[in-house]
Amino acid sequence: MSRPGRDDAPDRLYTITQGRSRSAPDTPFDLVTLVVAESDPVSGMQSELVAILELTRSPASVVEIAAELRLPVSITKVLLSDLLAAGRVSARHPRRPAPTDPDILEQVLVGLRNL
Repeated sequence: MSRPGRDDAPDRLYTITQGRSRSAPDTPFDLVTLVVAESDPVSGMQSELVAILELTRSPASVVEIAAELRLPVSITKVLLSDLLAAGRVSARHPRRPAPTDPDILEQVLVGLRNL
């Protein structure tokens, strides 16, 4: 079974990323990183980059962008790192909850066991 953007056109993926298979090591992208467009697309811009800028007018995660574009996450990260380097998008991780007190977790566990 062939998956769109994955198995059917490896040469297309090579062309999209100009031969790169990984984003730069210092880029902040993981699956849940939220990406927001900082500018509008310009004429002559690669169609995938235009699509990313349109998708990220409101915050979208890396995995959402990859799914919408039907591209592997690794390829999407390469494209996002290009946009980030050009200042066309910003990226941030969702806020993580504060560390939970182990005593509270123990109390919750005891309460659940008592149900």
